[in-house]
Amino acid sequence: MNTKVSLAGVTFKNPVMTASGTFGSGKEFSEFVDLSKLGAVVTKGVANAPWTGNPTPRIAETYGGMLNAVGLQNPGIDMFVERDIPFLAKYDTRIVVNVCGRTVQDYCEVVERLASQPVDMLEINISCPNVEEGGIAFGQSAKSIEGITKEVKRHAKQPIIMKLSPNVTDIAEMAKAAEAGGADVLSLINTITGMKIDIRSRKFALANKTGGLSGPAIHPIAVRMVYQAAQAVNIPIIGMGGILTAEDAIEMMLAGASAIAVGTANFRNPQVTMEIVQGICEYMEEYSVEDISELIGAVG
Repeated sequence: MNTKVSLAGVTFKNPVMTASGTFGSGKEFSEFVDLSKLGAVVTKGVANAPWTGNPTPRIAETYGGMLNAVGLQNPGIDMFVERDIPFLAKYDTRIVVNVCGRTVQDYCEVVERLASQPVDMLEINISCPNVEEGGIAFGQSAKSIEGITKEVKRHAKQPIIMKLSPNVTDIAEMAKAAEAGGADVLSLINTITGMKIDIRSRKFALANKTGGLSGPAIHPIAVRMVYQAAQAVNIPIIGMGGILTAEDAIEMMLAGASAIAVGTANFRNPQVTMEIVQGICEYMEEYSVEDISELIGAVG
């Protein structure tokens, strides 16, 4: 039984990864999870300088999920290279670094710093507000997606994954733009913009007013968007959005994902990623699936 998957020439022992922003850079979860059993650890977003993030409160629970407006708080690339990469390098797992920025130059600076580091792939978070365009996220314009992908690709030594936002009219158009810009892999979906109001205080639950909705509530939307993107492009896709069980993960692969990432579920059950790896193996045994690649896009 073969659970290995290959993305842009990089082989993963299984298709299960962590979703950026929900697993730190692995250290916080390492006492609960054997990181060597995962296909990859995808780190929290890292920028060219430390980011303080948004004011509190910045997390709120909702039906079937949560809202977050953390604002990509991170210690910056210098601390990340010094502290987090050496920690992850001790484990037998692939390292995928999530990169964020406010300008194209910001992204390129981080990508250049990572060129000589022992990391396997770079995930470019284009849901960041583009300050040069008045705060509109890079990922909400096909032209912007193609442009930033081309520029980042020019500076990157590792394969790049473009992380797409679902807050768009046509996800297939955005996927095609990333592919046209030279993306090696796509990952989707990022969080959906939402809002919660406390009816007792009559105030917003988040200081930022809006936040990103994640968790099981968005899973059917994520499956639909992964399917649409997979129909539109010829590069691999990492599917994410409300994956709670092995069944959710397999559903995402049947829709066209070559690998999957688990996010919000980590907060509910820190060992969920290992349970999903085990559940996928049990499914393959039950349905006589010899190679996990047989499942990719196999919905009929």
